[in-house]
Amino acid sequence: MLELNAAKGPEAGDLVKDITEAEFMAEVVDGSKEIPVIVDFWAPWCGPCKTLGPQLEEAVKAAKGAVKMVKVNVDEAQAIAGQMRIQSIPTVYAFYQGQPLDGFQGALPQSEIKAFVERVVQAAGGDASGGLDDAVAAAEEMLEQGAAVDAAQTFAAILEEDPANAKAYGGLVRAHVVLGELEQAEAILNGAPVEISKAPELEAAHAQLELAKQSAGVGPVAELTATVESEPDNHQARFDLAQALYAKGDAEGAVAQLLDLFRRDREWNDGAARAQLFTIFEALKPNDPVALNGRRKLSSMIFA
Repeated sequence: MLELNAAKGPEAGDLVKDITEAEFMAEVVDGSKEIPVIVDFWAPWCGPCKTLGPQLEEAVKAAKGAVKMVKVNVDEAQAIAGQMRIQSIPTVYAFYQGQPLDGFQGALPQSEIKAFVERVVQAAGGDASGGLDDAVAAAEEMLEQGAAVDAAQTFAAILEEDPANAKAYGGLVRAHVVLGELEQAEAILNGAPVEISKAPELEAAHAQLELAKQSAGVGPVAELTATVESEPDNHQARFDLAQALYAKGDAEGAVAQLLDLFRRDREWNDGAARAQLFTIFEALKPNDPVALNGRRKLSSMIFA
């Protein structure tokens, strides 16, 4: 199993600190020469500041050293507030290489705060995931190479670090699908945090799970192929053949059979061929040639 390593950077205790006006030059202007520094301008009497501050700290700490944060009390740093033209609080600025990089005023939802921190880190060439993106990529490679158990363990370890990591969540579901543990895969999918339940990675995992469940009762490919060849208009046999082919790893063959079925009778079984095609396209990676070519051919048939 892959050992997860946090990104190199300041120690956790140094990621967020209160600074005085006299420290601004050293902590922000000079301090941002290599690692971006987010400055939270606040005051004790500011209600929204009490909400924004902790949320911003959480997002900064989640980046595991790729960015730092300092808090400046404007009541005690009026000269700096004047230089920065702070007209209302909370106001947040990000500095990199001694210059303002980005910023916003007022309270924001947690999702937008997280996106702001990620944007700042990426602009500085860093990794806001704290190394988790590399771990996800490694787990995906394990899954592609057939090491589904190792992949599942790695995805699970990533989720311990970041429970709302949609890529890892979808990967964990798909790993259990590959292992044939469909009930476990479904339980994991149903337990996804609400904020990522509609993420593309989970939609793709759901599609793969549904295809795996469908293929459980289909017959052998050879027998279904023989039936389709002798009975070209046996739509159910062709549909079953597509399921069997996909279950054997032949997505291209499955798509070809479903396109043929759609061409022969697009309304058969309430448009089952079209629905199944979309499920397969969703289960495949967006840039997969099978999905791209299949979508193009289906569109040409629909609008012919």
